[in-house]
Amino acid sequence: MSTWPQALAQLPLYRRVGRVTRVTDLGIESRGPAAALGDICELRTTGGERMEAEVVAIHGDQITLMPYALCKGLTVGAEVVALDVQPSVQVGTGLLGQVVDAFARPIDGAIAGAVREMPLHPLPLNPLARAPINEPLETGIRAIDALLPLGRGQRMGIFAGSGVGKSSLLGMLARNLTADVAVIGLIGERGREVQDFLEKRLSTEARARTVVVVATAEQPAVVRARAAYTATSIAEYFRAEGRHVLLMMDSITRFAMARREIDLAAGQPPTARGYTPSVFSAIPALCERCGGLLGAGSITALYAVLVDGDDLNEPVSDALRATLDGHIVLSREMANAGHYPAIDVLNSVSRLDEELLKPDDRELAKELRSLLAVHRRQHDMVDMGLYKAGSNPKMDHALQNWDRINEFLRQAPAERSSLPQTRMALVDALSQRVAS
Repeated sequence: MSTWPQALAQLPLYRRVGRVTRVTDLGIESRGPAAALGDICELRTTGGERMEAEVVAIHGDQITLMPYALCKGLTVGAEVVALDVQPSVQVGTGLLGQVVDAFARPIDGAIAGAVREMPLHPLPLNPLARAPINEPLETGIRAIDALLPLGRGQRMGIFAGSGVGKSSLLGMLARNLTADVAVIGLIGERGREVQDFLEKRLSTEARARTVVVVATAEQPAVVRARAAYTATSIAEYFRAEGRHVLLMMDSITRFAMARREIDLAAGQPPTARGYTPSVFSAIPALCERCGGLLGAGSITALYAVLVDGDDLNEPVSDALRATLDGHIVLSREMANAGHYPAIDVLNSVSRLDEELLKPDDRELAKELRSLLAVHRRQHDMVDMGLYKAGSNPKMDHALQNWDRINEFLRQAPAERSSLPQTRMALVDALSQRVAS
């Protein structure tokens, strides 16, 4: 334990102080203090209250800050003190089983165990330090294991509009995937859905090895964005400990929306559909932190992508498809028809299927995709009674097996299919029957 002279010697010799010059709903402007982009400052109200804020823009001696809480009691002339701390979170094994906020502070209990400080914005990974992705993960979901394989260290997006089943599919994956630790980031969700996810989507066993990071929709944009960085930093801590981590984020679109609010407050111009240029650099910077490392653990990441207006070509979806190692698209048309999980196989892809599927399984997957494709092209003719049997052998095969194909692709939330069971079911769905 240090003595008081040692503690006194560690105190700073000066303070970096500024004064608030403008207060708006979007942010706070101050003259000074000397700070860098991303630094944390403390705002001191006239009533003696203190709140932290993040530096989001610097224009000469003018600083733009976004507070982590509501600006109640804050007036022009309030003191702004730069804190000599870098954005970081305290993490440790005691987080397992906990629900924490964007600052890794528990909201449902106390943290126990070893604690380590992890930066929110670490240096980029060396590409040569990444481990290859060649170990398949069994999800227990037939459509994914057979057609859209997921590997340890892969980053996959789940693309869908609102109410199509993203959360249900994430819940199935959280229950079924085998990982040492799971980190789930609920970014911008409704408060009701947090408890619903914990009680209905996670089993008791899965909850014990899971850290849930929550930033609900009513919280400031800077807090919602920070929650995504916090969840990733927690996953990086467990990866550094040599563990295999499953990181799930629902949703990364709301992270992009929060970043847009921050950038607009900082004075950046809106571009594609109102999104600012920095959003499209923040997305890959966040996603590239995941993956496996040579001689260490891995982070397998699943990002829910809320597709605006069911338009798969909207800017955030387009940027994420270019960044991730694959995408699973959920179809509203299939969901409306009661087909769950509503995975649109033809619009979905895993970029690592050649590394993760055996040659025979790859051929089976290609055959199923070809049947789905020919059925999609000609099903209108069948519905109108214009298709003549025998004119297209591939279409005949698809029609003959259509019920079994749909049965293979459908799956109840509580149902789990092992890899041998999935392969047997796929072979059965593709086998041609002799007409009686």
